[in-house]
Amino acid sequence: MAQEDRLLKREDCVLVVIDAQQKLLPVIWENQRVVDNTARLVKFAAIIGLPVVVTEQEKLGPTVAEVAEGVEGLRAISKITFDCFGCPPFVQRLAELGRRTLLLCGVEAHICVAQSALSALAQYRVHAVSDAMSSRTEHNWRTALARLQQAGVIITSTEMLIYELLGRAGTDEFRATLPLVK
Repeated sequence: MAQEDRLLKREDCVLVVIDAQQKLLPVIWENQRVVDNTARLVKFAAIIGLPVVVTEQEKLGPTVAEVAEGVEGLRAISKITFDCFGCPPFVQRLAELGRRTLLLCGVEAHICVAQSALSALAQYRVHAVSDAMSSRTEHNWRTALARLQQAGVIITSTEMLIYELLGRAGTDEFRATLPLVK
């Protein structure tokens, strides 16, 4: 990988929020961390004009309010597959956006997020936002991160992602973002 390809380029990224839903989150390990960081990411995406794609597993209720309110005109993609790439509307939405880098967050890390990330590697550069995803158990979350990293997914954090996409201080975007990271 060339040095210039190591840093994210916002014009090539899409934030994918997987199944951050009301009925699922109460049983997730460190669920408030996941909600808080996912909400930060969608608010940040709005500040820098980054597209956001949200999925919802059928029968698990809507996306939690803290996340949903940050996505203007939210139209979540309903799915029954664990792997988002098994859902044609999801694949179509990504194709319409024409971006090559996926920034993944959500639940469960070892099921829907992991399967989607592993499938995505065939066509996309994939970053998993470790502190904006989780599973019902810490063990499954940690195992998912290890497997994803072994497969070539880049493991990152909410703040790493935010500052990498900002690129510089002193801008209006930077000032608008500061309340999200303080």
